[in-house]
Amino acid sequence: MKKLYALLLTTSIMLVSCGPNKELVAAQVKLKNTQDLLNTATVKLNSCLSDKAVSDASLNALRDQLNDLRKTNDALITNTKEITLLTAKGADNLEKTLESLQERDLKINRLQDAITRKDSVTLAIVSSLKKSVGIDDPDIEINVEKGVVFISIADKLLFKSGSFIVTEKAKTVLEKVAKVISDKPDFEAMIEGHTDSQSYSNGILVDNWDLSVKRSTSIIRELQTMGVNPSQLIAAGRSSYVPLTDNDTALNRSKNRRTRVVVMPKIDQFYEMIESEMKALSGQ
Repeated sequence: MKKLYALLLTTSIMLVSCGPNKELVAAQVKLKNTQDLLNTATVKLNSCLSDKAVSDASLNALRDQLNDLRKTNDALITNTKEITLLTAKGADNLEKTLESLQERDLKINRLQDAITRKDSVTLAIVSSLKKSVGIDDPDIEINVEKGVVFISIADKLLFKSGSFIVTEKAKTVLEKVAKVISDKPDFEAMIEGHTDSQSYSNGILVDNWDLSVKRSTSIIRELQTMGVNPSQLIAAGRSSYVPLTDNDTALNRSKNRRTRVVVMPKIDQFYEMIESEMKALSGQ
């Protein structure tokens, strides 16, 4: 009995001992599973946090890009407005430039026409003067410049070398010049004496200045005796300082020795003369 009791007691102790161990093992298994789930969840959480950080960085980058795009868009809109304004101004300026060019071309054409007419008028006046006084000599030149008539006479037709005494054969030429001046009583005529560059002195006259002026006054006296009003006449000497060419040869020096008659009308009288000559030229 004692043995049976002891066996029962041992069996009971063993049964009592085995019950709690199973629960503990089960709890430990459950704890391990829970720990594994926690570890798995922690790994996933860390991964999600990492992905979130990357997404946040990408989002911030996209926001920065969006701001840059907005700024660029605003700048493009502003530039477009400025370009539109500049284009409008450019078109306006281009139009004004074209108008200016057209006006310039018109002015050039008018100037060319005026030059052509001026050349025709000048030719007509010179031709008329030559015909009216019968001057047709290579040593006598008649030109019209800026409303002034220039009659240039080589000194060999007027004076002997180094002299201021008018020759007899010169008087025929001077009579024709006197007629030109007398036909224009409201005009003035300046008689200019010109010499070459060779020094001159004959005891009475000091230099080429004296000689050029003395030749001018000699011609003026001849014109006065031919009926020209002395109030129309002006004496002038230019010495050798307004040459036609270099004084390096005898031929060139002879060209520079000359007397020039400058017939100077008032501007309204000049245009009257132009009108008259143009009518004559056109046969009206």
